[in-house]
Amino acid sequence: MITTYRYLLKLQLLLLLYLFSGCAENAEAKLSTAKLFADHMVLQRNQDVYIWGWSTPEANVAIAFNGQEATAQANSKGKWVISLKPMQAGGPYVMSISSGNNRISYKDVMIGEVWICSGQSNMQFFLNQSSNYDSERKSIGEYAVRQFLVPQKMSLNPEEDLSAGEWKNADPKSVGYFSAVGYIFAKQLAQKLHVAVGIINSSWGSSQAECWISKEAMLNDATLKPVVQKQPNNWEEIKQNIDKETKAYVYNNAKAALFNAAKLAANPPSFFDKWRTGSIGAWQWQNKLAAFRGTGFMQRTIRLNSGSEAKPSTLSLGETDADMEIFINGKSVFSGALPKNKPLQLPAGIWNPGANNLLLHLKSDQKDPWWFGFGINGDAKNTYIKFADTTLSLNDYLWKLMPDFGKPYHIEPTPNNTVNTVFNGMVNPLTPLSIAGVIWYQGEANAQRALQYRTVFPLLINDWRKHWKKDIPFVYVQMPSFGLMKKGDQESQWAELREAQRLALSLPNTGMAVTYDVGDPLNLHPANKFPVGMRLASTALKLVYHIAGFYSSPVFKSAEVKGGQVIISFTNPEDKLVIKDGEPLKGFELAGQDHRFYPANAEISNNKVSVQCNEVKTPKFVRYAWGNSPIDANLFTNRNLPVSPFKDNIVEGLTQ
Repeated sequence: MITTYRYLLKLQLLLLLYLFSGCAENAEAKLSTAKLFADHMVLQRNQDVYIWGWSTPEANVAIAFNGQEATAQANSKGKWVISLKPMQAGGPYVMSISSGNNRISYKDVMIGEVWICSGQSNMQFFLNQSSNYDSERKSIGEYAVRQFLVPQKMSLNPEEDLSAGEWKNADPKSVGYFSAVGYIFAKQLAQKLHVAVGIINSSWGSSQAECWISKEAMLNDATLKPVVQKQPNNWEEIKQNIDKETKAYVYNNAKAALFNAAKLAANPPSFFDKWRTGSIGAWQWQNKLAAFRGTGFMQRTIRLNSGSEAKPSTLSLGETDADMEIFINGKSVFSGALPKNKPLQLPAGIWNPGANNLLLHLKSDQKDPWWFGFGINGDAKNTYIKFADTTLSLNDYLWKLMPDFGKPYHIEPTPNNTVNTVFNGMVNPLTPLSIAGVIWYQGEANAQRALQYRTVFPLLINDWRKHWKKDIPFVYVQMPSFGLMKKGDQESQWAELREAQRLALSLPNTGMAVTYDVGDPLNLHPANKFPVGMRLASTALKLVYHIAGFYSSPVFKSAEVKGGQVIISFTNPEDKLVIKDGEPLKGFELAGQDHRFYPANAEISNNKVSVQCNEVKTPKFVRYAWGNSPIDANLFTNRNLPVSPFKDNIVEGLTQ
C-alpha cells in the first residue's frame, strides 16, 4: 500500500514538473513584437527609435541592433517598449530581440526616412492602376523604397497592434500594389536624400475624416461630441441604429413599401419623384445607403426629342457585381450578368418621345465585398445612351435609388457610418513609431460638409500630433478637379473643401500640394498620380528637409483695394507669377456686400495680381479658381506650379 502511494506521489511530481516546464516554455514563447517590425523594415534615422511588443509579464527583454544594446522590463500585462538612440541612415542590418531562451531576429533592416501615407481611395490607389505604371516599373531597383500595407480594420476600441502586415521591397512583382502617390513621393525622396524610404500605407477608400480621429479628440469638439456620444460601443446596436436610419432616410419617415420589379417598371417616370436621388457609383458611396447590402433598384428618367426613338440605340452601364434586369418603359430588355463595359444594342421602338422610365433591378448582393461593387460603376466614357444623332451621359446625380427591404439583406458598418473606428484599428497601433511625417490625400468623402472640414481637418492633424507627442510634419493634397464646370455665379462644395484645406496651412509644420490642374472632371480617381506624388515630395523636401531647389504652390496672403483695384499678394514671393497659356488671366471673380460674384479682369504686376470688375464698384470678396473643375484657371509660377484656389474677404485699403 505504501509502495503504491509512493509510486502515485512520484508520478504526480513528475507530472507537475512536466507541466511546469511546459508552462515555462510557453511563457518564453510569448515573446513577440508589434506587426510593424519585420524583415525589410525601415526605421527612422536621426530620431529615438521605439521598438515594442509583448512577452511574459515582468520579463526582461533585450535588443541588439547596429552596435547598440538596450533592455527593458515588460509590465504586468507583458507589454514592453525599448528605445534606441538616434542613428544615421544605413543598412542593411540585423535586429536581434531576446527574452530568456527565446529569440527573434529581423534581417535586411534599413535606417532611413519613414512616412505614413493615409487618406481615402486616391491614396489607396495602386501603382498598377496608374497611367505611369509601366514607366515606373522600368526604374525599380534604382531607388530604395519599401512599403508596409496596413490591413483595413475597424474597431470600436483602440487597438494595440495591427491584425497583420509585412514590409515589401519595391520590385517588379510587388510595386504594383504600392500606393501610387506614396511610391512616387518616396521614390523622389530616396533619389534626393540618398537614403532608404519606407512608406506605411494606412488608407481606406471613401473614408470620411471623422473615422480617422480619436474618440478623445472628438469629445473635446462641440460639434462632433454628440456624434461620439450617441454611438453604441457594440456592433449589434450600431447595426440596428443604422438599419433604422437607413429606412427612415429611404422612406422619408413614411411607411415602408415593398416592390415588384415588373409592376414597378410599368409606372410613369413621375412615380419615382419621391425616391432618394443618387448617382453612378457603388452604393457604399451613396450617403445614407452606404451600409445596405442586398438587392435594389436604380431608376433614371430619360427625356427624348421626337425622332430619337425611331432608330436603334446603344445603352452602356459600365460594370456591376450584381445580376440585373433592365426595364425600359415596363418592358424587360435584358436579364443576367452584364459583361463589364459591354454596351447593349437596343432595337428601334424601345424608347418613346418625351419622358422614358429606365429601371434597373439589381438582383444580387455584391460578389466582391472588398470592392463594394453594388451599383453601377463607371464614368462618362462607359455610362451613356447613344442615339443616331446624340449621346446622353448617365454619369450624373439624376438617378433614383431604392433598396429592396422585402428581400434578404444585411447592414454592414463602414467607416462612414461610424466614427473613430479606423483610427482605432489603423492609426493607434502605429504609435509611438518614429516617423518623418504624414502625407494625406482625403477630402472627397467630406465635400458635402466642406465648411465643417475647416474644423475637422485641423482637429485630425492636432490629434495625430498628440498621439505621436510631437508636431509631425503634415503634407497633404488639395483636391484635384472633379465634376461639372461652373456656369455663372455658382457655388461649389468641392471649392469649399479646397478652401478648408488651404486654411489648414495656418497650423505649423504643414504643407499643401495644389492639384486642380491635374485631375479629371469626369473621374473621381484620376489615373495620373505622378504630378501629385511629385508635388507632395517637392513640398516635403522644402518644408521638412529644407533643401534648396524645391518649391510649393503660392497661396493667398492678402487683398486690399487701391485706386479702384484689388491688389492680391501671395506667399512664396521668390516664385515668379506667370500666365500659363497666354493672356488673359482667367479665374478671378469679385463680389460686393451681396455676395454675388462676377468675372473680373486681372493682370500680374510686381509679382502681385490686380483685379477689377465694372459690375462691382465696392468689392468685399475675391475668389480664384472657384468651382468643381477650374481647369481654365491659369495663374502659375515659372516652375509650372498652379496658384492655390482661394476665397477671402478684402481688407479695405487706406487709399480707397
